[in-house]
Amino acid sequence: MSVDQRQGVRKILRVRAMMVIDGAAPVPARTFDLGLAGVSVTSGTKVEPGQVGQVVFEMLVDGKPQIITCRTKVSHCIFSGDEFKVGFVFLPLNAEAMAAITKFMR
Repeated sequence: MSVDQRQGVRKILRVRAMMVIDGAAPVPARTFDLGLAGVSVTSGTKVEPGQVGQVVFEMLVDGKPQIITCRTKVSHCIFSGDEFKVGFVFLPLNAEAMAAITKFMR
């Protein structure tokens, strides 16, 4: 049995997303959950821990859709069922993304 090693509170967020690993083509994904320190997604594409890139997704902020773009680093990637579960740790977020995620976490 594996132990969840993530720090902090996570909230479920199930929306379409895009993984853009540096040097690779964009890959469709779906967010799974979100926290102040990172996001997890499901995807049909395997990525390697340590890779850096972006995760882009849309979420409602004050009732309005907002596109969130986060610089991230892959913390883990595991095959589960018929897809990969990918955990990303946020690299320093811009103020807009941090404000949106903070509001969502309240």
